[in-house]
Amino acid sequence: MNPKEAEDSGINIFDNTFTWPHHKYPLRPIGKITFNKNPTNYFQDIEQAAFSPSTMVPGVGPSADLMLQARMFSYPDAARYRLGPNYQQIPCNRPISQVYSPYQRDGPGRMDGNYGADPDYVRSSYTKLAHGSHELATHEQWVGKVTSASTEITDKDFEQPRELWETMLSEEGGRENFLKNLCPHLGGASEHVIEEAIKMFARVDEGLGQDIAQGIKNKKEGKPVV
Repeated sequence: MNPKEAEDSGINIFDNTFTWPHHKYPLRPIGKITFNKNPTNYFQDIEQAAFSPSTMVPGVGPSADLMLQARMFSYPDAARYRLGPNYQQIPCNRPISQVYSPYQRDGPGRMDGNYGADPDYVRSSYTKLAHGSHELATHEQWVGKVTSASTEITDKDFEQPRELWETMLSEEGGRENFLKNLCPHLGGASEHVIEEAIKMFARVDEGLGQDIAQGIKNKKEGKPVV
């Protein structure tokens, strides 16, 4: 999607409550993960594993998605709290290829020699470094206003949920399974919450709101939801 298409999309393309229409922007396979063995030590290989969307290969940059931006900070921060400041040196987290980065050193749990007496500042005359050259994809065109939050709910917000509900109606058992999963749980909420939830679902589809109201009533009377 180019900036012009983003302007004309009618939605905030970085709002996680919306989905880019797949008929216009189909999903692309970008890789394949092959599961080839089970962990031999669950604590070492699984519980100490740390993942973060901020760990990117050169040439890939983050989008303006606010959820992504928050996770880029919070994931490594949580890993440092859980595993220590040098969690990237734990075998399951460290890179396969050799990495020389004396600008990240010290702290509890350092286990690689800490770069010895190498200087930890850029452009040292004592340790000559050859920096690789590559272009990093950046956002060169920014449009729109910056907002801290969007709390106004409009009919536009229900268009995609309506399309999803219509898809579920076309699938065998889609309606029944949805109501059987939702109604027993929603029926345990307060009357005010139930009433507001039914109003919300009715904005997706009036028949859906009626089905949920009837399903909750049936559940309370000891009858099948549908």
